[in-house]
Amino acid sequence: MKKINNKTWIMIAASAILVAIAINGCVESKLVAAKSGAQLWAENCQRCHNTPSPNSFSHEQWATIGLHMQTRAQLTDKEREKIVAFLSQ
Repeated sequence: MKKINNKTWIMIAASAILVAIAINGCVESKLVAAKSGAQLWAENCQRCHNTPSPNSFSHEQWATIGLHMQTRAQLTDKEREKIVAFLSQ
């Protein structure tokens, strides 16, 4: 029987970690996909500050605000799109 060296064990462990991360990322994407813009808005925007009325800004302005806040709130593109769509109704 062949002995497995430390390099091989490290590669196996790293591969297992990468697979776990990929699987977890897919689960998170499904959870986000199931949420509405209103839910995402409540979970992400209102946790830090009171947001203005959706009627306060046009769709274009909300889109710009969404791009700015996406970075600050660490939102995905899909989350930002849903929130902007909700606020632009």
